[in-house]
Amino acid sequence: QPSFFCSHFTRKMASSVRTLAAQSLPATLAVPQARSHTRASASAHSARSHLASALPLHFARKHALTGVAKGAHRSARSMKRSMTVRVEANAEVPDGSVSLVLLAGGVGKRMGAAIPKQYLPLRGKPIATYSLITFSKMKEFGEVIVVCDPSYREVFENLKLTSDLPIKFALPGKERQDSVFNGLQEISLEASLVAVHDSARPLVTRAEVTAVLKDAMEVGAAVLGVQCKATIKEASADGMVVKTLDRSTLWEMHTPQVIRPQLLRDGYRLVAEKGFAVTDDVSIVEFLGAPVKITKGSYENLKVTTPEDLLIAERLLDERALKKINV
Repeated sequence: QPSFFCSHFTRKMASSVRTLAAQSLPATLAVPQARSHTRASASAHSARSHLASALPLHFARKHALTGVAKGAHRSARSMKRSMTVRVEANAEVPDGSVSLVLLAGGVGKRMGAAIPKQYLPLRGKPIATYSLITFSKMKEFGEVIVVCDPSYREVFENLKLTSDLPIKFALPGKERQDSVFNGLQEISLEASLVAVHDSARPLVTRAEVTAVLKDAMEVGAAVLGVQCKATIKEASADGMVVKTLDRSTLWEMHTPQVIRPQLLRDGYRLVAEKGFAVTDDVSIVEFLGAPVKITKGSYENLKVTTPEDLLIAERLLDERALKKINV
């Protein structure tokens, strides 16, 4: 009777802890948990049950908990590998399956202009409209959520696009991550990917967007970036050099940043729980421990933040017009 009780208690304890372990994982990771754990720990569980039948109850309880904890870690690693394989098998981006969140709510203090930088004219058109026109020409996009102050909605509502891309609106938040979160609430439930783009980057090309969409579909999250050209040094609070960073490993992040919607939602839950502050979207995914792919972009995909940037953007547009580059 004591042996039977110990073995039965061990099985019940292991089952309960497995359930709690699965519930504590993000939604995108919890689904295959139980099946992976069963395969990985079946033989170990059998051995523990046999041993527990001949040993005191406290020993059985300790080893049931330890075994389940180790099994949960193994299961999470196994699950992440299998998730990547499943995503790679469906790397094509279906038409109309991408929701664009266009961030256009910034103030633009560094520009020193009377209106936010993204609404300044660039060769006769508001900066914010350039990238929207580019995205609207791509069959992968099914909708756009513009995050902006209501007083600027007419900029987008009056824009004549070559497609009938639906436009929704969301209010900007206090910080960038708040604005992205607000936009995320408006996307279609059927969206395969959500692409977050800064409207102050008017020169992104369709080729760049196509590449980052494909990488995100394969991996789950991807971001356009370029390798740092300048030497970067880490400094202390008083401005003293701590060390020189290896430039070959450093990348400057651009947009769009493209993520599977549920992965981004799970990341936001974790950020809210831990009180993290992030300055770009894929950082939220990094907190989950999920992979992020850097898609090599172009240095021309600059962010217009200063008057000098505006002059450079004008020059690049003129050069593209001469070369007849279809962005």
